[in-house]
Amino acid sequence: MTHPIVEADNQYVLQTYARPDFVFERGEGCYLYDTTGQRYLDCVAGIAVNALGYGDPDVTAAIAQHAGGLLHLSNLYHNTSAANLAKQLVDSCCVIDRVFFSNSGTEAMEGALKFARRYARDCHGEGKTTIIAFDGSFHGRTMGAVAITAREKYRAPFAPVMPDVRFGEYNNIDELESLITSDVCAVVIEPIQGEGGLRVAETAYLQKIRALCDQHDALLIYDEIQSGIGRTGKMWAHPCDAKPDIITIAKPLGGGLPIGAILMRQKVADTIHAGDHGSTFAGGPFITAVAQVVFSKINTPEFLHHVQEVSDYLDESLQDLMSRHPEIIELRGKGLMRGIRMSIPVATVREVAHDHHLLVATAGDDVIRLVPPLVMQRHHVDEFIVKFDATLADVKSK
Repeated sequence: MTHPIVEADNQYVLQTYARPDFVFERGEGCYLYDTTGQRYLDCVAGIAVNALGYGDPDVTAAIAQHAGGLLHLSNLYHNTSAANLAKQLVDSCCVIDRVFFSNSGTEAMEGALKFARRYARDCHGEGKTTIIAFDGSFHGRTMGAVAITAREKYRAPFAPVMPDVRFGEYNNIDELESLITSDVCAVVIEPIQGEGGLRVAETAYLQKIRALCDQHDALLIYDEIQSGIGRTGKMWAHPCDAKPDIITIAKPLGGGLPIGAILMRQKVADTIHAGDHGSTFAGGPFITAVAQVVFSKINTPEFLHHVQEVSDYLDESLQDLMSRHPEIIELRGKGLMRGIRMSIPVATVREVAHDHHLLVATAGDDVIRLVPPLVMQRHHVDEFIVKFDATLADVKSK
């Protein structure tokens, strides 16, 4: 019998998502519970959003504390929480000087594209408008973000998209000099691709991009919406010797509440003037107060060391799993952002995993994506391996 919530969703909600038939009603730590009381190990975390898992006591306390205060103020006035969070973000990254808050990752990317175009116009006049992105990229659902997202299924239904975008081959260092030329205003790249299959950009590749951006005075924009804020065991996913001009962030920052941000160097901020960009809801006092708590918990040596330790254990466990399952072709990613490339349909693997009370995501047609809460423990890794092993056995037996 179909759950009444599923029936209501099917009747009243625009059907842009393919969802399973169970309904979640609460969470605790790394687990979600459905309306029948079944417990699921969550290796999706709201697509890398719930970094502290479910029911974190400090986040819950911050929500309760600030819910009775100012929920919304608008950006017509100063608010303490936004200023303090901006300082935390700037202090965490040595090349960043300024912050613009948004409501989501795709909004952060839209703003970053606007800032890049404005920088180029202010510094070089008209004509320097080309934006470089890469195959496998995914940067969001709004029109500018779609234009720099490589997969045709995201772009074609909404054509024509924003012009002056060229795509390069991810990690192909030999093509960069012909790709990044004097007409380029920005290069946008994910240090670790999400939808693109958990591929990791090579350090030498990012260093070459940085050098060419310097040569042509183009901005280097890192999309760390999914990979940033502790997911790799470091605060930021990009290497220290290939520094950005702009970083876009979002997913984990609000602990489950919607917030994004554009982090930028002062040279970019100097070209953006009052009225050039704005947002009614972004950077409100409530959400930025909660985000301060989330960011403070993650941005500690102890927390990041924990992420790295569990990541290393996960890597060892995945290597062992791979040795037992020849259908696992390749392991990808870094930290607690991992990909399992497979020769069998990963959509089927994801669905069968539900039968074992395990939640995993996909990335494209051949990669299982793991982006669990950063509070994952070794025993959660063990539980994942057991459940995923059983899932693969079931898929192969069908």
